Amino acid sequence: MTSTSPVLRADHVAVRFGGVRALDDVSLSLRPGEICGLIGPNGAGKTTLFDVLSGIRRPDAGRVRLDGTDVTRRSPVWRARRGMRRTFQRQQLFGQLTVADNLVVAQEWRGGGGGLTADLLGAPTRRTYEKERRARAAEVLRACGLDGLGDTYAADLPVGRARLVELARAVADRPRVLLLDEPAAGTTAEESRQLAAVIRRLSGREGCAVLLVEHDVAFVMEVSTRIVVLDLGRVLAEGTPAGIRADERVREAYLGTTSGTGAGDPPARPAPSV
Repeated sequence: MTSTSPVLRADHVAVRFGGVRALDDVSLSLRPGEICGLIGPNGAGKTTLFDVLSGIRRPDAGRVRLDGTDVTRRSPVWRARRGMRRTFQRQQLFGQLTVADNLVVAQEWRGGGGGLTADLLGAPTRRTYEKERRARAAEVLRACGLDGLGDTYAADLPVGRARLVELARAVADRPRVLLLDEPAAGTTAEESRQLAAVIRRLSGREGCAVLLVEHDVAFVMEVSTRIVVLDLGRVLAEGTPAGIRADERVREAYLGTTSGTGAGDPPARPAPSV
């Protein structure tokens, strides 16, 4: 069950690139346990909005709040340490580390155990933290269907598995808000089903709020509880998957009915957009 208070909120956000308005008066809220899909045609502003929410880009106007705190001028690191995680369109795993080590690294910012000296001496406190973090990594890998891959180097993974590991790494430190940028890109049908199941489990069992950008509209419709549609930097429509599927404005702008695609069919996957 979702809370009535948003964990993440953007109010009247605007971003300009010269004379181009990438985002124009965009407002969006996300509640704990909610999976919100963010869709729109190329150039709609989806990735730009992700950059604003995660702190990579500061908006020209508007505010972003995390758990009620204004974080508009806060860094990505500050936001991450308060429960916001993000994946990117391009894979960003540590290829020289094993899958398990990628998940342990995600928890290391919490410190503990005495620092470098304790590492070198193998202090008991350090061994305790290491054991706890590796246990958490193993738990998340099992939940993501990646059990048995812990000792595999990330650089040796196929694209679909690497996507699942990226999600597992983002989940390892129990996020409050998870921003997923095209997580299903390059996955097989089975991997896509696994991904959807993990996202649902994360939002339901751990109460994490998920904002999802994905060009695979069928995937978004399947996994989301609510969908926001951007077009030319503005919110075009917002509602349930069924409501969005039936919205004539969305069908004309994105779902492709004017080109002969049925309202229930996903369009061909376009190139990544801003």
